[in-house]
Amino acid sequence: MSTAILSALTEEQSSLVEHLAHPQRVMHAGRAFWRGELNDRRVVLALSGIGKVAAATTATALIEHFGVARIVFTGVAGGVGDGVNVGDVVVAQDYIQHDMDASPLFPRWELPGYARSRLSCDPALTALLLEAAKACVAGGSSQFGLKKSPDQVPHRVHHGLVASGDRFVSTAAESIQLRAALRSAGHDVLAVEMEGAAVAQVCQDYGLPFAAVRTISDRADDTAHGDFALFVQTVASRYAEHMVQTLLQKL
Repeated sequence: MSTAILSALTEEQSSLVEHLAHPQRVMHAGRAFWRGELNDRRVVLALSGIGKVAAATTATALIEHFGVARIVFTGVAGGVGDGVNVGDVVVAQDYIQHDMDASPLFPRWELPGYARSRLSCDPALTALLLEAAKACVAGGSSQFGLKKSPDQVPHRVHHGLVASGDRFVSTAAESIQLRAALRSAGHDVLAVEMEGAAVAQVCQDYGLPFAAVRTISDRADDTAHGDFALFVQTVASRYAEHMVQTLLQKL
């Protein structure tokens, strides 16, 4: 069975498509999917689209139409946790939807029908992805185009909670407020993005292993727009390629 590799943006997956052996482009649900092989492993590559609804539709198509065995999400995110800096990598342990609020019917952030706010990623698949991420970072960030001044700390791999929502968090005030509100409820978030929690929920419904890795492109603050555009263009695809190729070797 195949491993599905999801990304939100073309730039985050372009190099993977270029290295695909026996590529076959399939159109389904208004989306382009690429079947083929990477490292002698069967894969389906797809762009999730931006936002939770688009991501949920793509994940459902991968399961229902392509019958994938697992889904792995790669891409970029804004860092909000202490010490989560641009160029760092976050491997998700679990997910929360930071814009979910069905109160007063349910506590804020709780998913109606699930009796909890957080959805866990698959432990075994996540452990392999964590190993792949550490190997990528240990290999030296310079090969991926990340330049540091001598006084900067080395890039790190983090493992923990990631928040998704249908909003690009792009001001320091919003980032601080969001993190503080979640933290007060016991949800210490490392990074924010716009798709992962939706894919985690779909995989939870279908009983399918899911794991996600995000490279920190910005600090989800007032510089986020410029940082994000530059980072996606120059770094994201190379990070994704290295980590996915390493992960596939471990499956």
